[in-house]
Amino acid sequence: MIEFRNVSKHYGADTTALRDISLTVAKGELVFLAGPSGAGKSTLLKMIAAMERPSAGQVIVNGQDIARIKPAAVPFLRRNLGLIFQQQRLLTDRSILANVMLPLLVTGASRAQAEQRARAALDKVGLLERADAQPLALSGGEQQRVSIARAIVNRPQVILADEPTANLDRASADKVLDALKAFHSVGVTCLISSHDEQMLDAAARVIHLKQGQLEVAA
Repeated sequence: MIEFRNVSKHYGADTTALRDISLTVAKGELVFLAGPSGAGKSTLLKMIAAMERPSAGQVIVNGQDIARIKPAAVPFLRRNLGLIFQQQRLLTDRSILANVMLPLLVTGASRAQAEQRARAALDKVGLLERADAQPLALSGGEQQRVSIARAIVNRPQVILADEPTANLDRASADKVLDALKAFHSVGVTCLISSHDEQMLDAAARVIHLKQGQLEVAA
């Protein structure tokens, strides 16, 4: 599903975010990315989504070479990806149901179909009863679960989550992780970056990054 072949990423002459990274993630795997701030975790995830391009090497996602994808083709690549970042970027002037419907409406779904699938996505993260609430009426953990519902409403093949439990209390973090694991259990490939030691201790596979380099892959 995902392969990095000797990938490096440089920003100018003085900053190297990733250095000679080679790894593979199989279809249906649940993989955690670990490492201190600045280790390169976010850059690695952004490359999979074609938000960043490699300075050297190849990033292959579902058979496509990220460096060779034309800008016009990037939205089609991302339709198969669910992106979850620390900043949820929910639209505060509309309900959480409307927020989750938005990706479907953008890709041409009817309002009826978008609402049906958005309600199903909210149900999966335990927030269907809050469908009509405004984002600012929700806790931080609830807002993050809305961002997960929005990320999976297009039924992606891959979920990329960058520190999805950062700044959440333990109970909220556990609910977010449970939601991600539920999608993994039905075959969705998941890559999750995290500082959460409790989460990493329970992981089947962890990729460790340090100063842009692969430290340990288990």
